[in-house]
Amino acid sequence: MTLSASQVQEHLRGVAVGLLTPFDDDRRIEHEKIDENARTLSGKGIDTFLASANISEYHSLSREERVTVAATCTDALADDDCVLAGVGGNTSEARELVTAYDDVGVDAMMIMPPDHTYVHEQGLLEYYREIDAATETPLVPYVRGFDPSVEYLAALTRIDGVVGVKYALKDPVKLGAAIGVADDDVVWVDGLAEPYAVSFWAEGAEGFSAGVSNFRPEIGLALYEALSSGDWERARAIRNICVPFQRFRDETGENNDIDGAISVSAVKKGLQLAGLHGGQVREPIKPLSPDGESRAEELYNQLEDDIDRLIG
Repeated sequence: MTLSASQVQEHLRGVAVGLLTPFDDDRRIEHEKIDENARTLSGKGIDTFLASANISEYHSLSREERVTVAATCTDALADDDCVLAGVGGNTSEARELVTAYDDVGVDAMMIMPPDHTYVHEQGLLEYYREIDAATETPLVPYVRGFDPSVEYLAALTRIDGVVGVKYALKDPVKLGAAIGVADDDVVWVDGLAEPYAVSFWAEGAEGFSAGVSNFRPEIGLALYEALSSGDWERARAIRNICVPFQRFRDETGENNDIDGAISVSAVKKGLQLAGLHGGQVREPIKPLSPDGESRAEELYNQLEDDIDRLIG
């Protein structure tokens, strides 16, 4: 049984953890490891999950794989947990994927950032309306990779099925301006993880996606509690312990000039170090180099020490 729109919104007011896709050495999906990760994180207090999402290597998965990954997540988790599944591609493909996700019982659709070279704000709004017409399941557009107007962001919230917006632009001022003129029954979610949680919260965000909390969920839960209670000093202190590993994720890795290239590989290493399942990555992502592995371990150990000091 899927959640209602209002129940999905309550889940968005919290920490949304991405379920990464572990691949074996032949780059096949290891569904049993997705299941174990989901159950373990749920047992640690996480109740909102992103499946077949950006961090799940969405673009390296086939349509059928996206659906089976989402099905593995919904089967692993309790009825009162919330699963958002990633949707993208052309309008016809997106509508077909939405229908397939409905069949496996996801609670909401996270509409992926546009991957077109050229986009028009009104065309994007029409794209979301076409997806909305294909399902009664709530939608959460993921805003990233382009610089939309405040008016566009406000218009997004007036599409019937939209219950939340995952905002991943490094511009808290625009976020605040958009929230000020948007419909007030939509939940805004920080899509840039813990480093932006404090500033985005001050502008009106009510939840955030996980960074290091993907593998150490107690961090995200403690940060959310501090923000909810208005304990800004504690919130900033918790935010600060996340920054070194998150900055590492933003790096290029070896023999490459593209920022963020090791982001998924770094989180998979974090999962492994935390006793969860990371697995291999698929192209165009590359695994961490030996030096990157060593740095990830150092940063993880530093993070663990900080958790003991601040959270216990």
